[in-house]
Amino acid sequence: MAREDNDTHKEDASKSDVAETLNVEKIDDEVVVANERDPKSWRGWFIFTACVAYAAFHLITLNIFPMETWSFRITHVAGALVIGFILMAARKFQDTETGGNVGWSPSKLELLPGIVGGLLILGATLLSLYAAHIVVIQGQMAPPPWVWEYASIGTFAAFIVAILSSWAFKPQAQYFGWYDVILAICSVLVCVYLLINLAALQSRAGVMPTPPDFWISLTGILLIMELTRRVAGMPLVVIALVFIAYSFLGPYLPGILEHSGYRAARFFTYIYTDNGILGPTVAVSSTYIILFIIFAAFLQESRVGEYFVNFAFAVAGRTRGGPAKVAVFSSGLMGMINGTSAGNVVATGSLTIPLMKRVGYRSQSAASIEAAASTGGQIMPPIMGAGAFIMAEITGIKYTELMMSAIIPAILYFAAVFLMVDFEAQKLGMRGLPSSALPRMEEILKKVFLFIPIIILIYTLLSGYSVIRAGTMSLIAAVVVSWLTQHRMGPVRIISALNRASRMAIQLIAVCACAGIIVGVIGLTGVGLRFSSMLLQLADTSQLLALAFAMVISIILGMGMPTTAAYAVAASVIAPGLIRLGIDPLTAHFFVFYYAVISAITPPVALAAYAGAAIAGSDPMRTSVTAFKFGLAAFIVPYMFFYAPGLLLQAEWPEITQNMVTALVGIFLLASAVQAWYFGHARIYVRIPLLIAAISMISGGTYTDIFGIALGIGLFFWQKRFASTEPLEQPKQPAPPPSQQQA
Repeated sequence: MAREDNDTHKEDASKSDVAETLNVEKIDDEVVVANERDPKSWRGWFIFTACVAYAAFHLITLNIFPMETWSFRITHVAGALVIGFILMAARKFQDTETGGNVGWSPSKLELLPGIVGGLLILGATLLSLYAAHIVVIQGQMAPPPWVWEYASIGTFAAFIVAILSSWAFKPQAQYFGWYDVILAICSVLVCVYLLINLAALQSRAGVMPTPPDFWISLTGILLIMELTRRVAGMPLVVIALVFIAYSFLGPYLPGILEHSGYRAARFFTYIYTDNGILGPTVAVSSTYIILFIIFAAFLQESRVGEYFVNFAFAVAGRTRGGPAKVAVFSSGLMGMINGTSAGNVVATGSLTIPLMKRVGYRSQSAASIEAAASTGGQIMPPIMGAGAFIMAEITGIKYTELMMSAIIPAILYFAAVFLMVDFEAQKLGMRGLPSSALPRMEEILKKVFLFIPIIILIYTLLSGYSVIRAGTMSLIAAVVVSWLTQHRMGPVRIISALNRASRMAIQLIAVCACAGIIVGVIGLTGVGLRFSSMLLQLADTSQLLALAFAMVISIILGMGMPTTAAYAVAASVIAPGLIRLGIDPLTAHFFVFYYAVISAITPPVALAAYAGAAIAGSDPMRTSVTAFKFGLAAFIVPYMFFYAPGLLLQAEWPEITQNMVTALVGIFLLASAVQAWYFGHARIYVRIPLLIAAISMISGGTYTDIFGIALGIGLFFWQKRFASTEPLEQPKQPAPPPSQQQA
């Protein structure tokens, strides 16, 4: 009897521990990165006010008082630069808990460059104000030539002093570095110059630029690349530098890479036009992306993310390997309100990864499952990680058509990851979480109205409303719905949501602007057409080989970048070549988009896997390899919708239905082959036929589908007769909390 009481006590302790771990209250909290400042007193209020004003500016401009296109995009980029440099330090703080030293005073070493930089930026500012007074107040066409010449050179010189100092001196979390303030002022001066000279620049930039045009454009481009480095790391910056170098090294390169080269003045002024930075990527970030980030911030402020995760736990938490399936489900939901794969991992993985480890998953597997699931959130309609907006801008295809076409590919992706997770759970004998540790479904269903903003978004888009109008109506709905909960959004919470939105938007705006540099180089040099020629040559040998080459290039170009930038770059280089092969533009762009997204879990640079590894405490490289394995079944999906357009709804419904069913069967067989589990442990002589059956179903042909299904059925009877279903390991129970262990 005493032993039974002890066992019951341990079981209750285990359930209690899991229940304590199931704390979703922090799901909607802001994620603070290692180089993000946390200033106090007036500095904190300055950043808060700037963020609120920036988000409000976009809402007002998009819905009430529209601006001229170039002016709006220039202001959009400049505002992000100002907030970004003030908010994000050049490098990580030494003490991540306290954010650096509490007290700060400049050292003697900082005084000299500080004085020089301050004088330079002061002079450039005064000259710019004088020029603005002459043009705006007095109404003259232009100030004397020397004004802009000295102002532009002074701005560039101040930038150089500030950027070198920001790398040299230790940043402080609670104080603004003088060098970052100068970088913010430089961003404002670039904006002022471009706005005042806008009419002239639209005709002469990239054709007959003046020296001030060159210095200002060069400064603006360097500012964008530096902010991108701070918020997204070096990968995208390195790729941008490679493309910039290619613009000048073209005359010295062999074969299809050769071109005549460009003068620096023409090149940099061309890039800072709507052919480059102010082109499609910033056009999307200044409208759709910023609007839906504000929408996501309003959802998070009303704690909808918390509800999404609770909903996922209520649905899938009891099943075998429950937390892993919750990760798949919740990451798909959270992906609708999160703009990056890595951000999705951080938001949901902080809860699901520890729970996966408790029920028996290794740290490496737990992080990998979350990374693969969170990556899929970027292809989940209706928002699709904002990549669909860029696709609509580039292709001219209606966003609603893209959203509908993405439904089946998203289902196939999550089905692939779900099956990989389920087979892993069966192999290892995993169990789900106890019912007492999970939210009650009847309580969850009482708050199902929290899905209303998403439903309104989908309905308005399908009803023919513009994306901006649909997003704004959904945003208002999020506020109204919150009034039915304890997290009612009044004026204070709305202002807080605007502040959160601007902080969330900085990274995506920076990478979109930086991706615009690459897009501009591709357009100027014609390198995209050269890749198209290469694809055509490969297609003469084998169309499958050309697709494989396009897949590899898309993944390589997308490594280390957020979804929007990864797709924008890959689409500019690869998609035109696929279209020249005769592939439908929708299929070509979805093919590229899919692999640009999957690059987040593809070694050696797998940002989503690295984020998961940091939470799980596992080795990043091994985690990325395992994440690649969990997402492997999804790698054949783009080939499926290439050979079977019905998967993109580009066919009649009987064909669409056949394509979807056979694609799901093919993914099931492939996942079984990869995981070595097909109604029991599958040995190598079973896995090889499974792989053959899965591949035979890629083309979507009737005979190949029949062959694959017949082979799968035959292997099913074999497995039922001979395969073992015993788990490789004994099921692991959640460990009791430390307090119970001590007792």
